Amino acid sequence: MEDSAAIISEINRLKKEKNAIVMAHYYQREEVQDIADRIGDSLALAQFAAQTDADMIVMCGVHFMGETAKILCPDKKVVVPGGREAGCSLADSCEAGAFRKFVEEHPDHTVISYVNTSAAVKALTDIVVTSGNALKIVESLPADEKIIFGPDKNLGGYINSVTGRDMVLWPGACHVHDRFSLQAILDMKKQNPGAKILVHPECKRQLQIVADKVGSTAALLAFAREDEADKYIVVTESGILHEMQRACPQKTFLPAPAEDAECQCNECEYMKLGTLRGVLEALRSGEPEVTVDPEVAALAVKPIERMLELSK
Repeated sequence: MEDSAAIISEINRLKKEKNAIVMAHYYQREEVQDIADRIGDSLALAQFAAQTDADMIVMCGVHFMGETAKILCPDKKVVVPGGREAGCSLADSCEAGAFRKFVEEHPDHTVISYVNTSAAVKALTDIVVTSGNALKIVESLPADEKIIFGPDKNLGGYINSVTGRDMVLWPGACHVHDRFSLQAILDMKKQNPGAKILVHPECKRQLQIVADKVGSTAALLAFAREDEADKYIVVTESGILHEMQRACPQKTFLPAPAEDAECQCNECEYMKLGTLRGVLEALRSGEPEVTVDPEVAALAVKPIERMLELSK
């Protein structure tokens, strides 16, 4: 059953049969985004998971997103097409044992962890944040509060620069956002002088400085919808261009390249493990299922729920 129309038909049949919902991140393949019942960034996917009455969640993203859904919905079956191979370089940069030691070395600090972390790291955390709500949540805390922020040093540095805080940063980074080429982006700007530069806060500081807008995928999408320009250089994983182009068909979106890239793009190979065939097989078999140790989940759910409450 390689014909995409036949695969989509079978996906839709199985969703009804199993009371399943398909959720997809903006960085997924175009064809996966197109068949999803819900599409969004990490915050939106967590909110969707918390609210759904489906019995089964097919999370088209990476493994930590499946863990977040399972923590919020322990009674539901959660599957991630691609399984554990659909990892995250940023989450992998912050091993729970090392992070525990880091926290212990900074007593009396509030621990804020980016959602791009394992369940075990979330269990060591006071508040979970996403790129879409991190600034708002940090600003909601007292100005003199001592804070550990992990694992993304670029996002944490951006928040420090905007708020004037001095959060202690774990030295992690996303391998996709950390490899964008400033010179290539400046060259693109010269070739497209009217284009505005949209930058994800997981990117390095020098890219944030040249941006017309710094924000999460959802924030960059909203900016493009509302802004008057007709051309944009998009400095985040190129999967977001599909939704940008769908939402703004009259505008032009140019993907920014990585350093030493052979093509005009910068993709997350882990996100691209999600395929239509993978969604179909996940629905059929209920695998690869995401599980979280109940004791870890009981601790990890508290900072996630606090994030959802502060995001209202």
